[in-house]
Amino acid sequence: MGELSAYGQLLRAQARAQASYRASFGIDLFVSMLALGFDVLSVIVLYQVTPDLGGFNLREAMVITGITAAAFATADAGIGSVERLRVLVRTGQLDALLLRPLPALPQLVLTELSLRKLSRVLFGVVVLAVAVAAAPIQWTPARAALIVLAPTAGAVFFGAVFVATASVSFWWVESGEVGNAFTYGGRDLAIYPVTAYQGWFRRIFCYGLGFATVAYYPALALLDRPDPLGAPAWLGWVSPLVAAVAVGVAALVWRAGIRHYRSTGS
Repeated sequence: MGELSAYGQLLRAQARAQASYRASFGIDLFVSMLALGFDVLSVIVLYQVTPDLGGFNLREAMVITGITAAAFATADAGIGSVERLRVLVRTGQLDALLLRPLPALPQLVLTELSLRKLSRVLFGVVVLAVAVAAAPIQWTPARAALIVLAPTAGAVFFGAVFVATASVSFWWVESGEVGNAFTYGGRDLAIYPVTAYQGWFRRIFCYGLGFATVAYYPALALLDRPDPLGAPAWLGWVSPLVAAVAVGVAALVWRAGIRHYRSTGS
C-alpha cells in the first residue's frame, strides 16, 4: 500500500505540473492527437490510389489500422516515456531513481509521464470503433471478446518493445534512433496488411519479431478471412501469448541493463 501511495503521489504531481497552463495543455492534447491522425490518414490516402492493398480493401485494412492505433497509443501513453532513459543515463539523473526504495522502471514511467498522449488513446479507440462498425464483421461472443483482447495485448506488446529498446541505452547511450526503428517503425509496419510486405523483411519483422500478431491476425479472425499467406486461423488468438513472451524478454533486457549500469559519479 505504501508503494501504491508513492506512485499515486508521483502521478498526481505530474498531472498538476502538466495541467498548470491549461491553454498550453489543451493545445498539446490536440497536437498529440493530430500526430496519430496523420498516420491513419496516410492509410486512407494510399487507398485513394489503389482499391486493393495486399488483397485487402479499405474497410478491411482499417480494422488492422484501428487495432494498431489503439494498441500503440495506449502503450505510448502508459510507458512510452521510458524512452527518456538515455537522457537520464547520460546526465546521471538515473542515480536518483535507483537510490529510492522503489523499483526504477515505475518511477521512470511516472516521473516522465506525458498526459497529453491520452488524447491519442481516445482517438485510437474511436478509429477502431469506426473501423469495426464499417467492416463486414459477423459478431459472435468470441469476436466481441477479441475486439477488446487484441488492442490490449497489442498495447502490452508495444510496451515491451518500448522497454526493451530503451534498455539498450545502458550499453549505448545514443541508441534513440535504433529504438525508434522498432517502436514507431513497428507501429508503421503493423498498420498495413502483412501481405503488403515480402521476402526477408516480412520473415524477420512481421513473423520473427511478432508484429504480425498485433493486428493482422486478429483482424483476420474478426473478418472471418483465411490468411492469403496460408497461416492457420488460430494465429488470430495468439496475441496475448506473444505479448507475454515480449514482456519476458523486455524484463530480462531491463534487468541485465540495470546490473550493467554504473553511476556517472556526478
